Amino acid sequence: MTGYPDHYCGGAGTGYGPATRLAWPVVMACLMLAVSGATNVACAMARHGAVMRHGARGLVRRAPALSRSPVMSYVPLHWSQHGVASWYGKGRGTASGEGFDPGALTAAHTQLPFGTRLLVRSRQTGRSVIVRVNDRGPFGAHRILDLSREAARQLGMLGAGTALVDVELADEEVASAPR
Repeated sequence: MTGYPDHYCGGAGTGYGPATRLAWPVVMACLMLAVSGATNVACAMARHGAVMRHGARGLVRRAPALSRSPVMSYVPLHWSQHGVASWYGKGRGTASGEGFDPGALTAAHTQLPFGTRLLVRSRQTGRSVIVRVNDRGPFGAHRILDLSREAARQLGMLGAGTALVDVELADEEVASAPR
């Protein structure tokens, strides 16, 4: 070419050949894929409770249980659940912001929206009670519901601590009746 510095010359040995022109877009695409893949993996780990390792010693920690079971935005009309319920009688506050009252007919559930009214039937005693969800839990031992002390008393499960229960949505007419 002319040899002037402002002219493009893509000859051999100049560093501006076809291989260099193609390399930068490829490098940038690889970096973008790596960053987006790392972001997706981190989000999936937080969302699904994957085991995460921190530090040189390999400290293992599980993501919080709440991230594994997102709160339902609405409850289907014929929703029901069957499993083990437990009761708890001490606490300061609830996840909904209310103060904890062991004498109220309330329950803790991991997914149901606050304020949802549930009909809980004990399979052992045959008794039933209507409770209102105002807390989150239980978070262990394969239990589906934590009941207040009063709800557990009405179901007849205070002594045992746990009971096999059937849970379903309470009818609007029954749920709105005065207690």
